Amino acid sequence: MTKSIKGQNMEISVVAGNITQQETPAIVVGMLQGVTDPAGALGEVDQALDGAITSLIEDGEIKGDRGELPLIHTLSKLPSKRVVVAGLGYSDSVSINTVRALAASVGRLLRSKGVTQFVSVVLGAGEGGMGESESAQAVVEGAELGLYRFDKHKTDQSSPQVGEITLIATDDSKIANIESGVNRGRIIADAVNLCRSMANEPPNFMTPTMMAENALDVATSTGIEIEVLDRPQMAELGMGALLGVAQGSDEPPKLIVLRYHGDPNNEENNLGIVGKGITFDSGGLDLKSAAGMLEMKSDMAGGASIIGAMKGIAQLKPKVNVVGIVPATENMPGGNAQRPSDVVKAMNGKTIEIGNTDAEGRLVLADGVAYARSLGITKIVDVATLTGAVVVALGNLASGIFGNDQNWIDTVIQSGESVGERLWQLPTFDEYKDQYKSDIADINNTGGRGAGATIGALIIGEFADGAQWAHLDIAGTNRTSSVDGFNPKGATGAPVRTLVALAESQSSE
Repeated sequence: MTKSIKGQNMEISVVAGNITQQETPAIVVGMLQGVTDPAGALGEVDQALDGAITSLIEDGEIKGDRGELPLIHTLSKLPSKRVVVAGLGYSDSVSINTVRALAASVGRLLRSKGVTQFVSVVLGAGEGGMGESESAQAVVEGAELGLYRFDKHKTDQSSPQVGEITLIATDDSKIANIESGVNRGRIIADAVNLCRSMANEPPNFMTPTMMAENALDVATSTGIEIEVLDRPQMAELGMGALLGVAQGSDEPPKLIVLRYHGDPNNEENNLGIVGKGITFDSGGLDLKSAAGMLEMKSDMAGGASIIGAMKGIAQLKPKVNVVGIVPATENMPGGNAQRPSDVVKAMNGKTIEIGNTDAEGRLVLADGVAYARSLGITKIVDVATLTGAVVVALGNLASGIFGNDQNWIDTVIQSGESVGERLWQLPTFDEYKDQYKSDIADINNTGGRGAGATIGALIIGEFADGAQWAHLDIAGTNRTSSVDGFNPKGATGAPVRTLVALAESQSSE
């Protein structure tokens, strides 16, 4: 029995059989740390290789350490040309996240050898509380995420890519569970990779209009609703904070609204996810330095994560109503750009003095969050590459989380933990609000250097107006400067997986 499931870049098949009988450029088997007598699929491969794996274990050349990837040439003793013995580490340390990272490393290793297809056992199945479905999901996510690369603007695209992976089930009874995991892994990986590709695009290829076109593609392919508001519509709604940021750019701003009706008979079961969509951030008249501006094409990563998450949610179909909102614009120093000391009025009527034009993310999110509230949404998460301060506090290992309701914050944190994305709560003491008081308006959009990440979050929270609200600052986690586990260099796609898991946690089923 065979079923093929297509992802963005590869085809994944599930078959029942014996891995030693697979005619393929490479086969992959797992090994736990401390194993001295290979059993299962590892033992079958060892036997076919006349005890070569046992011998290498005895010599200390194969240990099963987490991430260890010895490659053995079969020399025609098997139909496959190569065997990769993927080190799982100790049994009690195996998790979905470690399997993701391992599958990514396996894929990259084989790609570096020119291998374009391979057959693998379902790595980690039976370990760490994982069944075949969970393990298959982890393998597929890891492979698709780890093998992702953004090369659409390169003229030479001849480098090999892994186009096909086959997962082996020991018998037909396990195929359905494995296929379920494969399908889920494919959906989530595709959603993350969509976010990555949007955030990796140069700013001349990811304007607010182009961002809206990507959202339209998602809506068309999944059947969810889309509405894109233009400048006159935003002006009619009173979105002065968003439009103030936009007025320095020749590119027209867009408010992208995606609606998924997973529980149409229960309007109160709703979730709003709002993402900062600054497609290029020059800083405005408070111009950034050249170095500080270099990666500002990805200042829309929060918005991209919303579009990616909505794609995944629409395909997984949790029983909850979700609205994705992306206020998208450039922040440019044009002749009509807003000035430091200007005052703008947000959609909810609050006035904001512009202390610094480079604190623009909280302005567009003010109107994005206020718009969510105008739709009656009672649970809101906003996502933004908001502050350098959060990078100073947390580095690139965790996103900062802030909010106004501890139960809601805990729910979001748990959603991140369930998929291996770290969120770390930072304080929002009322005393911090004194830092952004204004002499001439309701609030100022800056509050000095101290507690910068908290101040940015609290300003956004001023527009939550009674909703349960959480803010994710992904300034440190949205990109990586080198290959890291299943993340290639560039955009990571954080926190798409967290948002999908959060939506599923709110399902009424």
